[in-house]
Amino acid sequence: MQMKKKDKNTEQIILQAARKVFIEKGLAGSRMQDIADQAGYNKALLHYYFTSKNKLFDIVFEQEVGIFFSHLGEILMAELPLFEKIEKVVLLDIERLTQFPGLPNFMLNEMSRNPDVILKRLKKLPMEMILGNFQKQINAELRKGIIKKISAQQLLINIQSLCIFPFIARPMIKGLMQMEEKTYQAMIQKRKTEVAAFIIDAIKL
Repeated sequence: MQMKKKDKNTEQIILQAARKVFIEKGLAGSRMQDIADQAGYNKALLHYYFTSKNKLFDIVFEQEVGIFFSHLGEILMAELPLFEKIEKVVLLDIERLTQFPGLPNFMLNEMSRNPDVILKRLKKLPMEMILGNFQKQINAELRKGIIKKISAQQLLINIQSLCIFPFIARPMIKGLMQMEEKTYQAMIQKRKTEVAAFIIDAIKL
Protein backbone atom coordinates (compact mmCIF):
# COMPACT_ATOMS: atom_id res chain seq x y z
CA MET A 1 0.00 0.00 0.00
CA GLN A 2 1.45 3.36 -1.00
CA MET A 3 1.13 6.07 1.65
CA LYS A 4 0.51 9.70 0.79
CA LYS A 5 2.97 12.43 1.68
CA LYS A 6 2.67 13.34 5.36
CA ASP A 7 0.17 16.11 5.95
CA LYS A 8 0.59 18.62 8.82
CA ASN A 9 -3.16 18.83 9.43
CA THR A 10 -3.38 15.04 9.80
CA GLU A 11 -0.43 15.12 12.22
CA GLN A 12 -2.19 17.71 14.37
CA ILE A 13 -5.45 15.73 14.42
CA ILE A 14 -3.54 12.65 15.58
CA LEU A 15 -1.66 14.64 18.24
CA GLN A 16 -4.90 16.18 19.55
CA ALA A 17 -6.46 12.72 19.75
CA ALA A 18 -3.37 11.32 21.46
CA ARG A 19 -3.38 14.15 24.01
CA LYS A 20 -7.02 13.40 24.91
CA VAL A 21 -6.41 9.65 25.23
CA PHE A 22 -3.15 9.97 27.20
CA ILE A 23 -4.65 12.49 29.64
CA GLU A 24 -7.65 10.20 30.22
CA LYS A 25 -5.82 6.85 30.36
CA GLY A 26 -2.10 7.52 30.83
CA LEU A 27 0.67 5.91 28.81
CA ALA A 28 0.20 2.35 30.11
CA GLY A 29 -3.59 2.35 29.70
CA SER A 30 -3.62 3.75 26.16
CA ARG A 31 -3.47 1.81 22.91
CA MET A 32 -2.72 3.00 19.41
CA GLN A 33 -6.20 1.72 18.47
CA ASP A 34 -7.74 4.06 21.10
CA ILE A 35 -5.91 7.01 19.52
CA ALA A 36 -6.85 5.91 16.01
CA ASP A 37 -10.52 5.67 17.02
CA GLN A 38 -10.39 9.11 18.65
CA ALA A 39 -8.74 10.63 15.56
CA GLY A 40 -11.04 8.83 13.12
CA TYR A 41 -8.14 7.18 11.26
CA ASN A 42 -6.89 3.63 10.94
CA LYS A 43 -4.02 2.37 13.10
CA ALA A 44 -1.70 1.90 10.11
CA LEU A 45 -1.85 5.63 9.39
CA LEU A 46 -0.86 6.41 13.00
CA HIS A 47 2.16 4.12 12.74
CA TYR A 48 3.12 5.76 9.44
CA TYR A 49 3.09 9.22 11.01
CA PHE A 50 4.49 8.46 14.48
CA THR A 51 5.95 4.91 14.44
CA SER A 52 4.88 3.95 17.98
CA LYS A 53 2.78 4.85 21.01
CA ASN A 54 5.91 5.86 22.94
CA LYS A 55 6.95 8.26 20.19
CA LEU A 56 3.49 9.85 20.28
CA PHE A 57 3.60 10.08 24.06
CA ASP A 58 7.02 11.77 23.99
CA ILE A 59 5.71 14.44 21.64
CA VAL A 60 2.45 15.03 23.56
CA PHE A 61 4.19 15.14 26.94
CA GLU A 62 6.90 17.51 25.76
CA GLN A 63 4.31 19.74 24.08
CA GLU A 64 2.14 19.96 27.20
CA VAL A 65 5.07 20.56 29.55
CA GLY A 66 6.80 22.82 27.04
CA ILE A 67 3.75 25.03 26.43
CA PHE A 68 3.07 25.46 30.14
CA PHE A 69 6.67 26.10 31.21
CA SER A 70 7.44 28.38 28.28
CA HIS A 71 4.48 30.58 29.24
CA LEU A 72 5.43 30.38 32.92
CA GLY A 73 9.03 31.27 32.07
CA GLU A 74 7.93 34.25 29.97
CA ILE A 75 5.96 35.63 32.92
CA LEU A 76 8.71 35.06 35.50
CA MET A 77 11.40 36.57 33.25
CA ALA A 78 9.29 39.57 32.19
CA GLU A 79 9.94 43.12 33.40
CA LEU A 80 6.82 43.21 35.57
CA PRO A 81 6.19 44.12 39.23
CA LEU A 82 6.28 41.08 41.55
CA PHE A 83 2.62 41.19 42.53
CA GLU A 84 1.55 41.47 38.89
CA LYS A 85 3.66 38.41 38.09
CA ILE A 86 1.91 36.45 40.81
CA GLU A 87 -1.48 37.43 39.39
CA LYS A 88 -0.42 36.41 35.88
CA VAL A 89 0.98 33.03 37.01
CA VAL A 90 -2.26 32.22 38.85
CA LEU A 91 -4.28 33.21 35.78
CA LEU A 92 -2.06 31.06 33.52
CA ASP A 93 -2.39 28.04 35.83
CA ILE A 94 -6.15 28.17 36.24
CA GLU A 95 -6.92 28.94 32.58
CA ARG A 96 -4.61 26.14 31.39
CA LEU A 97 -6.09 23.64 33.85
CA THR A 98 -9.64 24.69 33.02
CA GLN A 99 -8.83 23.86 29.39
CA PHE A 100 -7.16 20.52 30.31
CA PRO A 101 -8.53 19.53 33.77
CA GLY A 102 -7.06 16.01 33.53
CA LEU A 103 -3.51 17.32 33.07
CA PRO A 104 -2.38 17.30 36.75
CA ASN A 105 -3.45 13.69 37.29
CA PHE A 106 -1.88 12.74 33.97
CA MET A 107 1.44 14.27 35.07
CA LEU A 108 1.32 12.70 38.54
CA ASN A 109 0.40 9.27 37.20
CA GLU A 110 3.23 9.31 34.69
CA MET A 111 5.67 10.54 37.36
CA SER A 112 4.76 7.55 39.56
CA ARG A 113 4.87 5.04 36.69
CA ASN A 114 7.98 6.30 34.89
CA PRO A 115 9.86 8.60 37.30
CA ASP A 116 13.29 8.30 35.65
CA VAL A 117 11.95 8.92 32.15
CA ILE A 118 9.80 11.88 33.20
CA LEU A 119 12.52 13.49 35.35
CA LYS A 120 14.95 13.21 32.44
CA ARG A 121 12.52 15.19 30.28
CA LEU A 122 11.87 17.78 32.99
CA LYS A 123 15.60 18.38 33.46
CA LYS A 124 15.72 19.82 29.94
CA LEU A 125 13.73 22.83 31.16
CA PRO A 126 15.80 25.93 32.10
CA MET A 127 14.13 26.27 35.51
CA GLU A 128 17.37 27.06 37.34
CA MET A 129 17.90 30.18 35.25
CA ILE A 130 14.24 31.22 35.52
CA LEU A 131 14.11 30.73 39.29
CA GLY A 132 17.43 32.53 39.68
CA ASN A 133 16.03 35.57 37.90
CA PHE A 134 12.82 35.39 39.94
CA GLN A 135 14.84 35.18 43.17
CA LYS A 136 16.73 38.37 42.28
CA GLN A 137 13.43 40.21 41.97
CA ILE A 138 12.21 38.78 45.29
CA ASN A 139 15.48 39.84 46.97
CA ALA A 140 15.06 43.37 45.60
CA GLU A 141 11.54 43.56 47.06
CA LEU A 142 12.90 42.26 50.38
CA ARG A 143 15.52 45.01 50.51
CA LYS A 144 12.80 47.60 49.91
CA GLY A 145 10.82 46.21 52.85
CA ILE A 146 7.82 45.38 50.65
CA ILE A 147 7.58 41.61 51.30
CA LYS A 148 8.49 39.00 53.91
CA LYS A 149 11.44 36.68 53.36
CA ILE A 150 10.61 33.81 51.02
CA SER A 151 12.48 31.83 48.38
CA ALA A 152 11.47 31.74 44.72
CA GLN A 153 11.01 27.97 45.01
CA GLN A 154 8.65 28.21 47.99
CA LEU A 155 6.65 31.03 46.45
CA LEU A 156 6.19 29.15 43.18
CA ILE A 157 5.28 25.91 44.98
CA ASN A 158 2.69 27.79 47.06
CA ILE A 159 1.12 29.25 43.92
CA GLN A 160 1.08 25.94 42.05
CA SER A 161 -0.34 24.04 45.03
CA LEU A 162 -3.27 26.42 45.50
CA CYS A 163 -4.04 26.42 41.77
CA ILE A 164 -3.67 22.69 41.07
CA PHE A 165 -5.30 21.10 44.14
CA PRO A 166 -8.95 21.90 43.22
CA PHE A 167 -8.46 20.14 39.88
CA ILE A 168 -6.81 17.04 41.38
CA ALA A 169 -9.41 16.84 44.17
CA ARG A 170 -12.39 17.76 41.99
CA PRO A 171 -14.61 14.71 42.82
CA MET A 172 -13.86 15.04 46.55
CA ILE A 173 -14.53 18.80 46.60
CA LYS A 174 -17.79 18.44 44.69
CA GLY A 175 -18.90 15.57 46.96
CA LEU A 176 -17.95 17.07 50.32
CA MET A 177 -19.29 20.52 49.50
CA GLN A 178 -22.29 19.18 47.57
CA MET A 179 -21.46 21.25 44.51
CA GLU A 180 -23.12 20.94 41.14
CA GLU A 181 -20.77 21.25 38.15
CA LYS A 182 -21.92 24.82 37.47
CA THR A 183 -21.13 25.86 41.07
CA TYR A 184 -17.76 24.13 40.94
CA GLN A 185 -16.83 25.94 37.72
CA ALA A 186 -17.89 29.29 39.19
CA MET A 187 -15.68 28.59 42.23
CA ILE A 188 -12.72 27.81 39.94
CA GLN A 189 -13.20 31.07 38.03
CA LYS A 190 -13.33 33.00 41.30
CA ARG A 191 -9.99 31.50 42.33
CA LYS A 192 -8.29 33.41 39.49
CA THR A 193 -8.39 36.48 41.71
CA GLU A 194 -8.72 34.92 45.18
CA VAL A 195 -5.57 32.78 45.00
CA ALA A 196 -3.45 35.70 43.81
CA ALA A 197 -4.85 37.95 46.57
CA PHE A 198 -4.22 35.26 49.20
CA ILE A 199 -0.58 34.76 48.10
CA ILE A 200 0.12 38.49 47.91
CA ASP A 201 -1.44 39.12 51.35
CA ALA A 202 0.64 36.27 52.80
CA ILE A 203 4.01 37.73 51.69
CA LYS A 204 3.25 41.45 51.89
CA LEU A 205 4.58 43.46 54.86
